[in-house]
Amino acid sequence: MIKYKAFSDAELVALLKENDRFAFNEIYRRYWRIMYLYARKLLFDHKDAEDVVQEVLAYIWTKREEIRITTSLRSYLYGSVRNMVLNMANRKKVIERYLVFFGDFIDKGDFVTDDYIRERELTLAIQAAVVSLPPRMRQIFELSRNEYMSQKNIAEKLNLSDKTVKKQISNALKLLRIKVLR
Repeated sequence: MIKYKAFSDAELVALLKENDRFAFNEIYRRYWRIMYLYARKLLFDHKDAEDVVQEVLAYIWTKREEIRITTSLRSYLYGSVRNMVLNMANRKKVIERYLVFFGDFIDKGDFVTDDYIRERELTLAIQAAVVSLPPRMRQIFELSRNEYMSQKNIAEKLNLSDKTVKKQISNALKLLRIKVLR
């Protein structure tokens, strides 16, 4: 039986690239604890540190044929752990931002939706009430509110007195309040 403990890191990496599971097991045995302590120092969390080390080792195994280690294996593993910790921190920040956003949305979203529904219902009630006004009163009200015409301009357009237009608008508003607020 080959004694993998005697192999150098470079030899283990070369064997790993040739799909040697025992070489991977030796790298695992040799570096798991060191990588875990480093990850734990960076993360302050036992489970997250274990997850980072497992992800790094799983990556090394799955990419074993393509992996290019230009430094020492130890440096490569430290760098991989550091990068994985940074990726994890970035993912957590993104998740936290989404949670804050969705929390705000949930807190405010119900009200926005309720407000929107109430606004639509009120608009429909007002439109129905306007349609039910007497024809001349409705015409004057719509010129005032929809076309933004002044009372004087409405009076000139319809050959009415300013007081008649003012009274019609006032009466229309009273009727609309009664019909809408019922």
